Amino acid sequence: MSALSPTPTPAHQLQAEPAHTAPTTESHNIVPLVAPAGDVKATINYYNPPEDGSTPYNFVYDPPAGVPQRNFTRASHEVLIRDVRGHEGEVALDEQSFLPISGVSTSMTTADWSDEGAVQRKYYPEVEALLLKLCPGAHRVQIFDHTHRVSQEGAKRGPVLTAHIDQTPEAALARVAQHLPAEDVPALQAGRVRLINIWRPLRPVVTFPLAVGDSRTFKEDNLVAVEHRYPTKTGYTAQIRYDPEAQWWYWSGMDPVRGEVLALQCFDSETGGRAPHTAFVDPRSEGWEAERESVEVRALVFG
Repeated sequence: MSALSPTPTPAHQLQAEPAHTAPTTESHNIVPLVAPAGDVKATINYYNPPEDGSTPYNFVYDPPAGVPQRNFTRASHEVLIRDVRGHEGEVALDEQSFLPISGVSTSMTTADWSDEGAVQRKYYPEVEALLLKLCPGAHRVQIFDHTHRVSQEGAKRGPVLTAHIDQTPEAALARVAQHLPAEDVPALQAGRVRLINIWRPLRPVVTFPLAVGDSRTFKEDNLVAVEHRYPTKTGYTAQIRYDPEAQWWYWSGMDPVRGEVLALQCFDSETGGRAPHTAFVDPRSEGWEAERESVEVRALVFG
């Protein structure tokens, strides 16, 4: 399998710049728990359609009075989730549509992650540089948002426990017109367009690990467009129907001290690749008092 960058080692480790340091264990209150490792059977929540056959929707914020938050439900299935640790060199963005990467350091401090301005000012340029390394031929990156998640009661955003893809192909292409200057859009849309998330844990991942699907094993007719309703606009995400042939992976024991991040490709206009993903409850660590904290950055990559 060919490498995705001219600089990685065989284990896809990117060389860290001397000025950037990974967070220390002390600064992130690492709990003395050993993360479960190895393949595991666990429950993943899939899409179950509205009983009345109507168009599925989900309100991102509070819905109008008398309207349910969403009109579809979940269908839970136990599946095998394979551990990619030790097999990092066997996956690629152009094939499975995800990539585990180690040695990705950052200049961010613990306090910075809760500061929207600091994330945009300091972390966005680091992610842009990483994506340009990961994607040969890429000439431009446009980061359009990020999400800080904590598995803590009362947190604004917690782990998402439903299999999904952040954008449908149509929604991904609409992002180009939404976030880029109008005069640049035709040329950019005529070339290769990718939408890639960089998912970084801020603490060692002991609970609620992230499962990622092998894009090649998910059939198009099992990806369902769902209206993602905001107060002033409607976007579209993809929910996932259960298919016993679909293959899932996770990267056990992800650790910020090792600079470990996951690249998740949600759209590729050239290959059609897209990686469903979801947090899941690992039965081996269920009930452990270890919060999962992460930041994911979403970006359009051109070329």
